[in-house]
Amino acid sequence: MEYQEVINALHKLANQENVAFKKRKFGIAANNSLGIYQKDLKELANKIGTDSVLASRLFDSGIYEARILASKIFNPKELTNDLLEKWVVTFENWEICDSFCMGLFAKSEFAIPKIIEWSERENEFEKRAAFAIMAAYCMADKKAANSVFENFFPIINREANDDRLYVRKAVNWALRNIGKRNVDLHKKALKTASQLVKMNTKCTKWIGSNAISQLTKQKVNILDYPRAIYRIENQ
Repeated sequence: MEYQEVINALHKLANQENVAFKKRKFGIAANNSLGIYQKDLKELANKIGTDSVLASRLFDSGIYEARILASKIFNPKELTNDLLEKWVVTFENWEICDSFCMGLFAKSEFAIPKIIEWSERENEFEKRAAFAIMAAYCMADKKAANSVFENFFPIINREANDDRLYVRKAVNWALRNIGKRNVDLHKKALKTASQLVKMNTKCTKWIGSNAISQLTKQKVNILDYPRAIYRIENQ
């Protein structure tokens, strides 16, 4: 599809009632929003396929849903540091932050460097981006060694006192996902969660206790990545 075709398709899907509903129900406030749901954007992305040039133009349109669509059709292998920095500073809510981090950034060569760098950012959604990538990287790189994720625990500990809603939720999310990667990281994530509870601040106690609750559920799904190690051991 050509650029104008996509823009026209987005305007056909527009529903301004959804803008108010998403803000009220999900806390998603966005400038220049057309009120299009994710499922419709995914369908459109499937029709378009991978097209990084088109994605860049869509992002630059300034239309909120065009930017989310861009995150779904950009090729992670074509990302550059300049693009990541250009885009991350525009994130205005958790939806667009997570869409880029989960679907694109976590699949790129920049995933780990940006986790480290952005975790120290002051802006709420730039910092959230670090932990959204961290959470997604647990599934994006199925061959990564445990040491990669063990290096994330000090970052989690350091930033767990940030009580801003979308930061602390992302820190908790990242900790839980690390704990679901395999049985060994599960134990280490629970240990980190216990340490957070003992810090005895409102924020750290919530992050830690929620992670413990989720990771000790009877039906919690502990995966087996990297499978070269954990599939063999479990046979």
